[in-house]
Amino acid sequence: MSLFRAILEKPWKQQTASGLPAEGDYGSVTPPQKVGLLFFIAVVAVMFALFITAYFVRMELDDWRPMPESQLLWLNTVLLFLSSFTLQWTHNVLKKGQDKQFKIGLILGALFTVAFVYGQITVWGQMQEAGYYLYNNPANAFFYVLTGIHAIHVLGGLFVWTKTIVKYWSGAEHEELELSTELCALYWHFLLLVWLVLFALVSYT
Repeated sequence: MSLFRAILEKPWKQQTASGLPAEGDYGSVTPPQKVGLLFFIAVVAVMFALFITAYFVRMELDDWRPMPESQLLWLNTVLLFLSSFTLQWTHNVLKKGQDKQFKIGLILGALFTVAFVYGQITVWGQMQEAGYYLYNNPANAFFYVLTGIHAIHVLGGLFVWTKTIVKYWSGAEHEELELSTELCALYWHFLLLVWLVLFALVSYT
């Protein structure tokens, strides 16, 4: 009978002497959503690394004509930094149970992100008005492709952040909101890091 009980036993529902979590207690276990996000970040990082490598190789050729620097890119950088900081702050106040500040963070994070994307679209418009089109020069093409792909990833993150806002107003569990805001903050930190590299690349080469 002891062997039969051992077979039917569900160890993940028990707190063992080795420190494994009891049922519903996953504090010491990395959530699968976080593992998935880290894998996705690694893939995107490799993709941008390949683009950047191609950028450096292509700029050595004679037909490379660098685009002028837009001062608006500096403002956009500040906006993305603010959105990344706000998402981390929102996650922190949620852990402390500060509901009012959490609501403010939800909205501010989204607004800063939307402002960044709008700023990028404005830069593209300014460049085209000045005659710097995608097909005019390899440097132009790389500028639009790199900043465009980055903006698409920002919009993807904004979609997930919007779902977090909907979850909150739908009465989602605190643990679910905490995980969602943590993942969003982590993703925004990654997007900020990528943008800083891209911004330096297009501004000084």
